[in-house]
Order: sequence, then structure tokens, then C-alpha cells
Amino acid sequence: MKKIEAIIRRTHFEEVKEALFAADINWFSYSEVKAIGQDRQDRIYRGVMYSTDIIERIEIKIVCRDQFVQPAIEAIMSTARTGEIGDGRIFVSPVDDTYSIRTGEHGDSVLADKK
Repeated sequence: MKKIEAIIRRTHFEEVKEALFAADINWFSYSEVKAIGQDRQDRIYRGVMYSTDIIERIEIKIVCRDQFVQPAIEAIMSTARTGEIGDGRIFVSPVDDTYSIRTGEHGDSVLADKK
């Protein structure tokens, strides 16, 4: 099992969500986060000065079986990429175990579809 954490532009969230569903990633969590990126400068928008050092992003967290890791990464990369600074990052890390609070089961069988 792996944990995928992706930080993406807010404007691309709906596209990424649909691409993940198409890649059979049917469960993930997300939250709004603030990040500090590479492009730090002051800009003027409609006469108001603002700083670009703090940017609002969406963080997506997915725990999945190993066979779903590459399709999930490809889904995120293909829909979140603009080619400009600030597209985001994807982090992949191992997950040792997972538990179902409701049933007490553990292991990757907890990630199975149970309808």
C-alpha cells in the first residue's frame, strides 16, 4: 500500500477529481492548504498590491494498493499540469498497515470495494 499526497492548484481540483474517478480511485480526502512557493514577489491586481509568497492550494491524500499508484499519479499529472511554476507536487510514501474502525479489519483488504 502507498499514500499519495498531491498539492495542486485550486482551479484544477474538479478536473483532477474526475480523472481520479476515471482511474478507479474512488476514495480520497482533500483539504484547502496554504503553501509558500518558488515565485515570491509583489504584484498589483486592480490597483491593490499583494504578495505571491503565500498561495492557496488543494491537498489530496490517497491511500491505495500498489497497482493503483501509477494510474493515480498519471491522472493527477495529466490534469493538473500547466507547465508554469506553481503546478504543485506529488509525494508517494509506503503505508505499513490500515485499519477499519467499524469492523476492526486490517491490511489492504480494508481498501477493497464493499458495496
